[in-house]
Amino acid sequence: MKTMKQNICNRRTFLTVTTLTAGSAVFLKRNIALSTQISNEKSVMKFSFRPYELKLNHPFTLATSSRTVTPGVQVEIEFGGKTGYGEAALPPYLGESTESVSAFLKRIDWTAFSNPFEMEDILGSIDEIADNNTAAKAAVDIALHDLNGKLLGVPCYQLLGLSPKQIPPTTFTISIAEPDVIRTQTQNAAGKFKILKVKLGRDNDKEIIETIRSVTDLPLIVDVNQGWKDKHYALDNIYWLREKGIVMVEQPLPKSWWEEAGWLTERSPLPIFADESIQRISDVMKIKGYFSGINIKLMKCTGMREAWKMITLARACHLGVMLGCMTETSCAIAAAVHLSSAADFVDLDGNLLIANDLFQGIRLENGRQLPTDLPGLGINKIEQ
Repeated sequence: MKTMKQNICNRRTFLTVTTLTAGSAVFLKRNIALSTQISNEKSVMKFSFRPYELKLNHPFTLATSSRTVTPGVQVEIEFGGKTGYGEAALPPYLGESTESVSAFLKRIDWTAFSNPFEMEDILGSIDEIADNNTAAKAAVDIALHDLNGKLLGVPCYQLLGLSPKQIPPTTFTISIAEPDVIRTQTQNAAGKFKILKVKLGRDNDKEIIETIRSVTDLPLIVDVNQGWKDKHYALDNIYWLREKGIVMVEQPLPKSWWEEAGWLTERSPLPIFADESIQRISDVMKIKGYFSGINIKLMKCTGMREAWKMITLARACHLGVMLGCMTETSCAIAAAVHLSSAADFVDLDGNLLIANDLFQGIRLENGRQLPTDLPGLGINKIEQ
């Protein structure tokens, strides 16, 4: 486990440092010149938002819940003739709602900001308005990144010095269901994806894995969503899962079980990544010694700005990195896709699970979610 983890971190750290150095030089002069021009103009960023509801293609069932819709809020920031798009996706366990997001967004005083390139100041100030509200904050963050890329005329991945050529294949999620449904889901996914993610954590874990293995031998990640309640049971399961071609285990134990997680990670033949145990950058240092890596989700960490900082800190702590998602439109998925070449594992299938996407732009190609080379997030709004 340690050798695999070290190889992942060394490879990705080298990639991140070298591409960031090269990429920064490309747009730095243009950024400074345009930022100076904007600061000399008297303009105000126009902000708007509206709630929406995403409809899932199939019921999405985890160890602890099941749902067929996900509420959300779409936001727009207009400035300099350009519009940046963002969104807050709101699965129930986040504790946010369209009402709470709307109330938070109404508290932002946009007259206090005149230069959209001053993202540290803008997003830092917004973060201080109230605790939590991470999805609401992520919506603004994503829209600002989209807007800045459009103003500069470059894709967001170039703002970060990254290259889409290095993006790993995304997983596609197989949720908990009856064997016939799982078999059909797997058959539909096996020809499009290079790796699958499987939800476990109830009393039929082995049946689910055996059902999937009757269809495909693709590598699998398993996401237990805190579903195992005994560390010895978890370790026995992980040894069995390794023999079935599983390559990583996500959040096997309850998020508050730190000592048990450390015990399990130390003995596990597979890397153990934190999901519910990690939210924001302040949590990263806590993870070291208890997990092999972290799953970063924009809706939990307030967006691209903090996600990038979490990736950097995780590398310094010799932790692996996964980029995950909620059920989201192609807007928020695109935001994570632009970061994803800095990750070891990518789980960005949220837009593929819904029937009423609001945007188009990212594309699934040979199992990878790829951005366009258009400015910003590279997405276009679909007329409803």
